[in-house]
Amino acid sequence: MTIRVNRRTALGLGTVATAGTVLGAATPAVAAPEVAEPAPTTPRQAARRVAAIYERETVAAGGNWQAYVSVADPAGAPQVAVSDEPDRRLEAYSVNKIAVAVAVLDKVDRGLLTLDQRVEVTEAIVVPGGDGMFSLDGAYPSFVTLGHVLANLLTVSDDTAVRLCGLVCPAAELNDILRGKGFPNTQVQPVANPNRFFLGTSTPRETHDLLRALVAGTLLSPAGTAFVLRLLRAPVAYTDGIRRVMSSTERARVATKAGWFADARHEAGVIFDMAGAPVLTYALFADGQAEPDDYGATHPAVAARARMGRRFLAAVDRLTGTGVTHRPTAQRPSNGG
Repeated sequence: MTIRVNRRTALGLGTVATAGTVLGAATPAVAAPEVAEPAPTTPRQAARRVAAIYERETVAAGGNWQAYVSVADPAGAPQVAVSDEPDRRLEAYSVNKIAVAVAVLDKVDRGLLTLDQRVEVTEAIVVPGGDGMFSLDGAYPSFVTLGHVLANLLTVSDDTAVRLCGLVCPAAELNDILRGKGFPNTQVQPVANPNRFFLGTSTPRETHDLLRALVAGTLLSPAGTAFVLRLLRAPVAYTDGIRRVMSSTERARVATKAGWFADARHEAGVIFDMAGAPVLTYALFADGQAEPDDYGATHPAVAARARMGRRFLAAVDRLTGTGVTHRPTAQRPSNGG
């Protein structure tokens, strides 16, 4: 088996070296295991730690990686921890469902749509065998609210929910909204039917910046922002990657969205501090690893992200985030009744 590596790895120019240049280190060095090191107490230290973690895990997983990761710094601009081909435009797959939701909620903010309006789920619009819930219903037509569509889009990453969003926000309009918000590379791919589209492209930097704008409250109204973050932090949202080796309380501190298709395994999100302020933002894109038919937690890139997630959280656990505070919504299991 041949494991493909990206240009960065092939040239021996690891991200630790890149981070050393950005952060002023004299010589790059691979960090010792995190358990043997004191927890970082400054954003600069945390960024170095994150850089070393990313380098170690991506080299071990193999394949191609592109990423942009930053640590919030109350003293000024975020500390860039990872900048690995950050402006490469690539297929974002379901990570772009965040962008789709932003466009739909922009129309809600402008009074053109409402979360309680109903859309029809016909048999013809259901993606056969697709990820999510709608393909499991087996009883069509039915009607659901737009809020229900978005909940399925961002938690279980429902494929049919993409088509339902297209009914209320066609591809051309969706792309115009994203360009207007400053994201010309984060675009869906139109098809012949104007109400359908493939999920399209983004870059690591643009996905990172979209997430930072979201938590800063500059993309959507406070209600729209809270709605998206509540879904991305929900217990039923994606847990195989960054959030896997975390308690339920810790998982509530992470808003994340994964995307998987063919041999690609992507994930992007935000880690919040104890008070709910954003402290670390990540956009991790990977393909070319072994086991392309494994969409579970054992895929090399997904397993690497699980190890990164636990260690990223530890790297920023003693830091204070910046900007708007977003406290998690208390959610507890119910026994019915």
